[in-house]
Amino acid sequence: MTHKKSSRARTRICSLLAVALAMAVPASAEWKEKVLYSFQGATDGQLPVGSIVFDSAGNLYGATTQGGATNCSPVADCGTVFQLAPPAKTGDPWTETVLYVFKGAKYNDGDSPAGGLVIDDQGNLYGTTAYGGTGNCVLLGIKGGCGTVYKLSPPSEKGGAWTETILYSFPTARQGYLPNGELVFDSAGNLFGASTFGGGKGTTCDKFYQYCGSVFELSPPMLKGGKWTEKVLHGFAGGADGANPNGGLVLDGKSNVYGTTSTGGSESGECSSGWCGTAFELKPPTKKGGAWTKHMLHAFQSGSDGDHPLAGMIFGTSGYLYGTTLNGASGGTVFSVVPPTERSHYWKEAVLYGFNQNEGPFDPEGAPIFDQGGKLYGTTYAGNGGSLYGSVFRLNPPNKTGGHWTLTVIHGFLGPPDGDFPAASLVFDKKGDLYSTTQAGGTGTGCGFAGCGTVFEVEP
Repeated sequence: MTHKKSSRARTRICSLLAVALAMAVPASAEWKEKVLYSFQGATDGQLPVGSIVFDSAGNLYGATTQGGATNCSPVADCGTVFQLAPPAKTGDPWTETVLYVFKGAKYNDGDSPAGGLVIDDQGNLYGTTAYGGTGNCVLLGIKGGCGTVYKLSPPSEKGGAWTETILYSFPTARQGYLPNGELVFDSAGNLFGASTFGGGKGTTCDKFYQYCGSVFELSPPMLKGGKWTEKVLHGFAGGADGANPNGGLVLDGKSNVYGTTSTGGSESGECSSGWCGTAFELKPPTKKGGAWTKHMLHAFQSGSDGDHPLAGMIFGTSGYLYGTTLNGASGGTVFSVVPPTERSHYWKEAVLYGFNQNEGPFDPEGAPIFDQGGKLYGTTYAGNGGSLYGSVFRLNPPNKTGGHWTLTVIHGFLGPPDGDFPAASLVFDKKGDLYSTTQAGGTGTGCGFAGCGTVFEVEP
């Protein structure tokens, strides 16, 4: 959830920096890392969030939860959408342009982006804000809106301003509250997403926010200029049903929707709350207008099983799903969920790798990605030894005769002027280089000594 994640990130940054200063261990890296841009805070944004995307010209786009302006309420920081343009000459810096600064509920606009971006074939960008809009949600006595889904359209002429359109303002918590994570399109142009709270079910998930979360669908208007329409596909009830879905949903060829919740699931788990998170499937109705059906794929148990997934999942081969958990083992896990077979009618979860916070990187927060050779890549928020400030890692699959997935740290972050604490998924470019963001670090001084965040590249 955006409001707590930002504050949690800063708390963890301070505590981990204290450890890091006492344990200055040099990092060794197989790949070369480069900071493409360091956020300075204030007008250019800070605390980048979620996935970044490329356009066909090689420009990068992303969002920051904070910065841009400080007049939004109840969270004050409004957030931005930015572009990074590659240099014309090798060795020159990338150029950042703030495409949009959110204005907040006072102007019926969104504020505080809570996930990364998706891009369509025309170069339009889509994302969510945790707050803002015209909704009636009230936090700490302030009407701050329930969140929005927005679209940014490129200018018709080079050098012009981008145009922001609010596609949907969540009107009440029943429809959704604090939308988060990345959206996903289906083949018909519908958008699917999740909200941390809202959805109309569950009363025990938070004393300040209503309900336990939702998965929603936004359908484009039938006629040009019409309104997008929203439908709650599932409102989570908390407890055994799961709670606080993470966004980053994926769809299969049959329009089934897959995702994770950070809490809920099995009460017998070893988590401090008793609820360790879930992986779920939503099946569309067999008849038009019917209800979607939710199936629990796995309820995490903590211990060696993992707990509290903070991102969605991805598809691999044979319909397998892959994801990460923040906790479990002794520093988080990478897991797979295997679809039913003729012998088994149930999905089966397996931990591919358990991180050890006493020996190396730990706390993965983003979903992993595959390369063409079947290797998995991801980031960890923290680390030990040479990756105190987080890492970029590769998991090599077992060979044909069996064995285990093996970990290679391809970059350990060093802190300012390098990045600190990556929390988003990676993305490949056409050459096979990796790109993402860190929530702190860099050369920015407008956010305190920990830095304001970076966009980075890692190349073989």
